[in-house]
Amino acid sequence: MLWITDTISIADWELSESFVRASGPGGQNVNKVSTAVELRFEAERSPALAASVKARLKKLAGRRWTLEGALVLQVEDTRSQARNREIARERLADLIRAALIAPKRRIATKPSYGSQLRRVAAKVQRGEVKALRGKPGDEE
Repeated sequence: MLWITDTISIADWELSESFVRASGPGGQNVNKVSTAVELRFEAERSPALAASVKARLKKLAGRRWTLEGALVLQVEDTRSQARNREIARERLADLIRAALIAPKRRIATKPSYGSQLRRVAAKVQRGEVKALRGKPGDEE
């Protein structure tokens, strides 16, 4: 059981872990021990998450979201399999917590009168600078 918040938890059947050989430093240990963790969370089938949370999670996950609706996290940060497993679970929990926060609705506003005047004045000034770049006899 993976606790996300006080009210939301992920059941063990929704998570599956597989261990693969990691790349990077580690000497001969890298060739012998499968320390990298691939954590798979069946997000689309999860009863713990609301549809809106799943949609935000899919957007946050990006390439880590599969066509079957699963979230796949790969961790090979340390040489310890147990520590990589902890890191993967922490990252999953952080990702779900981020998806729980609904974004604020943007309130449409119009530019102030002063900002409109400043914008037009800047455009006029810029046009004058460009007009002065021509040859001296080009005035018509």
